[in-house]
Amino acid sequence: PNIASACFCVCLYLQTIGPKEGWQVYSSAQDADGRCICTVVAPEQSLCSRDAKSRQLRQLLEKVQNMSQSIEVLNLRTQRDFQYVIKMENQMKGLRTKFRQVDDDRKSVMAKNFQELKDKMDELKPLIPVLEQYKMDAALISQFKEEIRNLSVVLTGIQEELGAYDYDELYKRVLRLDSRLRSCMGKLTCGKLMKITGPVTIKTSGTRFGAWMTDPLATTRNNRVWYMDSYTNSKIVREFKTIEDFVSGVVSRTYSLPFKWEGTNHMVYNGSLYYNKYQSNIIVKYSFETGTVLAQRALEFAGFHNMYPYTWGGYSDIDVMADELGMWVVYATNQNAGNVVISQIDPDTLQVLKTWYTEYSKRNAGESFMICGTLYITNSHLSGAKVYYAYSTKTSTYEYIDIPFHNQYFHISMLDYNARERALYAWNNGHQVIFNVTLFHVIKTDDDS
Repeated sequence: PNIASACFCVCLYLQTIGPKEGWQVYSSAQDADGRCICTVVAPEQSLCSRDAKSRQLRQLLEKVQNMSQSIEVLNLRTQRDFQYVIKMENQMKGLRTKFRQVDDDRKSVMAKNFQELKDKMDELKPLIPVLEQYKMDAALISQFKEEIRNLSVVLTGIQEELGAYDYDELYKRVLRLDSRLRSCMGKLTCGKLMKITGPVTIKTSGTRFGAWMTDPLATTRNNRVWYMDSYTNSKIVREFKTIEDFVSGVVSRTYSLPFKWEGTNHMVYNGSLYYNKYQSNIIVKYSFETGTVLAQRALEFAGFHNMYPYTWGGYSDIDVMADELGMWVVYATNQNAGNVVISQIDPDTLQVLKTWYTEYSKRNAGESFMICGTLYITNSHLSGAKVYYAYSTKTSTYEYIDIPFHNQYFHISMLDYNARERALYAWNNGHQVIFNVTLFHVIKTDDDS
């Protein structure tokens, strides 16, 4: 299943209109309490006229009122879902106890009861990452609804004062409002990591070390899973059509790569597999569609074959990853004293586009992953691990942080972020698990620098 955190935030504003149009200002702002304030200054009375276009202006007002009704529906759905999430949260507490009973005495539990528990857990999975966000989103939607209501009142006043003001121009403004609203919602893709919850165990299979992943650029209907057991001396990649097939072990296709891989830090991106070629610092791009190598390139000065691995070893010197901003590779070099190096690469040519040099020792890093251009590094692969260090490629600055997560099976050998599902995929001591992440969103307008 796609497991995604949901967040909803709305910014409304309209552009300044030139004097020739008779409008002085359309604007919005936030007060100290975070509430939206919308201001409309109507044109001078000397520009008002009353003619046959009054009917068209009323139609415009109806469109805005329809927008308000849509927001009302959205608000009701959010409130309903919020109550449902609270109910599911209470059920989760009871399910945790039941699952412990299943683990203590699996043989004594009837298959029917176990399936019932599994079905309930499947219903709860999509709700876990949105639990806390709903609490904030409900208030934000109420603010948005109030602002739309204010706009309707303003347009009603305009209708009374202007009568037949230029319908076409007003209609363009409503379209512009809709366009900017959609643009604002599109900016919810990025944020700062605040919390990691889980994990949810999807399957138990393979050796202690390996990798499994989905394609973050695939459509929502495409939920193929790829599975690569072990960290070396293998070329076999197994593909599953759905997560359900993966759990059931129904393999849809098997690929034999032209080169063996090294480590567990592979990435499927836009239909191709990116991996570190065995006993080299070469990155290989392999197309699942054509079964051929589309590109391969050496990562200059990068250590390999346990020269600069993560704390657990396993030839984890070179880590290929992706986030909302593109594709990245994390490694270390002698020139940077064995400290972590971050490079953004072109997914097509594998050419390095830009590089950042940190002062964090690669050998002291448990695992790492990118979210919105920030590299997050864990301090260990063992129990008690936490996200300890963050380096922003946007500002070229770092900070020490403290975000704990539950290392349920005591040994993590792969940890990768999936931007589509807003989740961390992990290989935890022969268990394939998923962690949910909570991001803090900061939305900037087009006028912000």
